[in-house]
Amino acid sequence: MNGVPSDLPITIVAAVARNGALGFRNAIPWRAPSDLKRFKEITWGRPLIMGRKTFESIGKPLPGRETVVVTRDPNFFGGEPPARAHLAGDFESAVALANDIGRSLHCAEIIVAGGAAFFRRALPLARFLRLTRVDCEPQADVFFPDVDWRQWTELRRETPPRGEKDEADLEYVDYRRV
Repeated sequence: MNGVPSDLPITIVAAVARNGALGFRNAIPWRAPSDLKRFKEITWGRPLIMGRKTFESIGKPLPGRETVVVTRDPNFFGGEPPARAHLAGDFESAVALANDIGRSLHCAEIIVAGGAAFFRRALPLARFLRLTRVDCEPQADVFFPDVDWRQWTELRRETPPRGEKDEADLEYVDYRRV
């Protein structure tokens, strides 16, 4: 798969504002509990790849998932990694490790969960995109990479009712590479 050691498909999962925003000051610039619920449903039981900053913004491994953190710091966890957390020194190593974890768990895919640099690196390799379109244009310092939409076909689109605590309307859109 283009020099990346994985036989499991790679899926990018992201929430993206109208202006392409992903984050601001290492945090999500909107509240959308409905999207967090969707993220949990999509990623449960699957290996996640994320960068150090994304992991730090979450603060811990997510329950029910194996998290591969990409960092050049071999002492990132200050010793033994917490349960369900793994370290990889680069994206290729992270994909290989997530693939091994996914195969051992009998998973159908690997999830790339951020940040922007890893979305950019994974985009040419991804077979699926599962995006939440967030109807806002917040101030941001991190943006989703440009996508050549001619390479993707829409599989499903859903506009759920706005959740009581959601700060913006959401639209869930899934794509497959053509």
